[in-house]
Amino acid sequence: MIVFWFLLIALVVVVVAVTLAVVGGGTEAVLPEAEPDRVADGLPQARPVGRADIDALRLPVAPRGYRMAEVDDVLDRLAAELAERDARIAELTARPAAAPEDAPPPAAAGRVDLDKDGR
Repeated sequence: MIVFWFLLIALVVVVVAVTLAVVGGGTEAVLPEAEPDRVADGLPQARPVGRADIDALRLPVAPRGYRMAEVDDVLDRLAAELAERDARIAELTARPAAAPEDAPPPAAAGRVDLDKDGR
């Protein structure tokens, strides 16, 4: 009989606690938004980002995972640098390779001149 009353009281306490948690929360969310405490992204500011920089990059973890704003900032920066590199590569590959004006013409070593008849 004592066990029955104990379980009944425990059940009532749990029901009341859950009801207060759900209804008594008011307008505040169950999980409040994470505070925007920012740390440096660890990427070099004075030079382009290299493979070793990406390998060494460690983003801080928030209680609910990674901070989206920091990940977005790093991805935006990487995307911008990749776009700059792609544009530079396209510019360099579109430009014909210009030989220096004062360079002598390539030597005709081993070249055989044939006349009209092929002799």
